Amino acid sequence: MNRLWAALLACLAFCLAAPAGADPSDINAASRGVVRIVIIEKDGDQLVPIAHGTGFAVSSERVVTNAHVVAEALANDGLLIGIVPSSGADAVYGRLVSVSQRNDLALIATTAPMRLAALTIAGNAPTDSGAVTAVGYPMNVDRAQGLSAADIFRAQPPVTSTGFLSGRRPTREFDSLLHTAPIARGSSGGPLLDACGRVIGVNSFGTDSGTADAEFFFAVSTRELLPFLRANDVTPRVSGLPCRSLADLEQEERTRAEREQLQAQARAAADEQALALQHEEARREIEFGILAEREAGMALTMVLLMSALAAAGLAIHAHHTELRHNAEVGFALAALAVAGAALTWIERPQFGEVEDRLEEQLRAEMTAEDTGAIAKPTTGALVCVLDTRRSRVTGDAASDVPFDWTPDGCVNGRTQYGPAEGAWSRVFVPDSEEAVSVNRFDPATNEYRVERYLLDREAMARARAARGEYQPPACGAGAQAVSEFGARQAAILSLLPGRPNERLVYTCSQRS
Repeated sequence: MNRLWAALLACLAFCLAAPAGADPSDINAASRGVVRIVIIEKDGDQLVPIAHGTGFAVSSERVVTNAHVVAEALANDGLLIGIVPSSGADAVYGRLVSVSQRNDLALIATTAPMRLAALTIAGNAPTDSGAVTAVGYPMNVDRAQGLSAADIFRAQPPVTSTGFLSGRRPTREFDSLLHTAPIARGSSGGPLLDACGRVIGVNSFGTDSGTADAEFFFAVSTRELLPFLRANDVTPRVSGLPCRSLADLEQEERTRAEREQLQAQARAAADEQALALQHEEARREIEFGILAEREAGMALTMVLLMSALAAAGLAIHAHHTELRHNAEVGFALAALAVAGAALTWIERPQFGEVEDRLEEQLRAEMTAEDTGAIAKPTTGALVCVLDTRRSRVTGDAASDVPFDWTPDGCVNGRTQYGPAEGAWSRVFVPDSEEAVSVNRFDPATNEYRVERYLLDREAMARARAARGEYQPPACGAGAQAVSEFGARQAAILSLLPGRPNERLVYTCSQRS
């Protein structure tokens, strides 16, 4: 029983300590930029592979690998370097641009256009812990599959293996990362990826373990890689933001929406309570006012009655003294005073008028509030600033974007957006990269959102075919053309995965 409890506790500790795994779609997207590097000897018309390793694209026509992968080609001018993509395009020859023996890095240029998908390098790569994925072409997998020499030159998807970082340490005079994601001969030069599919190292070598001891592997860190690239005029895609999953972001969005809803409900309840107190105060003021008016009316009634009695007394006295004219005037004044008293008594306000007066006062206040100006959606010259707390950045996203907006959906005077689901959107399907971008803007909230989907060649072909079915209208084309454009874009949206690889959320305001 004690052993069982110990096993359960050990399993629980491992499960709790294990970090979240990588997003498969991010790893797949990064893998499309991984290539096989083949050292080739020509035997007449035959191409004979001597050795091979792995590399990855840092631009559309530049590939990084290890220096020891290309060492034979560097020492022997008769050997060639082949670059075999993971899918789609044909293999091409490579040309060595730079080799750094000190930190085991090499840069290769393609000799024909390949339009490789450049990987993003993590600018704040973790060094002590976290899940990692190694991508490459291990020879033992090739042997297990029974691949022939000819198969080596055909596009094959790379192999991925997962593990964990075990720390950062200097090795052979260069900075390296220690990890447990298995690599083998042929994996050298492949990328070591974080959970967002960003490069945190270049796999180089492993420990030699002929026993049951755990094996560890080394990758050249980005502290070595980034200066090497920049020294060779390569400007890589770098992201310095933390790696966050879309699931976490969406949960945070739901939490934020629920919090805002609760805050709105609390404000509404507070406003309702304040309004009730205001109405009660107004009711008391109206009641006090009616009471004062009634007292004033009753006092006036008494004054008029007393005046009537006085006038009647004077009239009677005048009648007895035979001052007939004066008596008639006195009786007329007395009658007038009595009539005034009766009218004053009848016209005095009743307590039943409280509700009517309260309703009239509230209606007047509401009318005064409604005369204010109605806020209009922001238009004109805007600047949209990246909200890093709500974004998932896997590339080198711009921190702010100039965004000139017009009410008919024209952006920066040249790009027409289409209406869709209460906002405006534009779907971009470029020929130069394997990615679809969906840009959305909501004028009511001033939120600009960019979502990028990294697709394979087949999915991109379908997206490009759907894009070829329509022509986006120019700015100012008219409401009907813009509306139809918004509907036509839905054909591309239906082909995209449920979640993007990258989501950038911007908050827009007037540009000063």
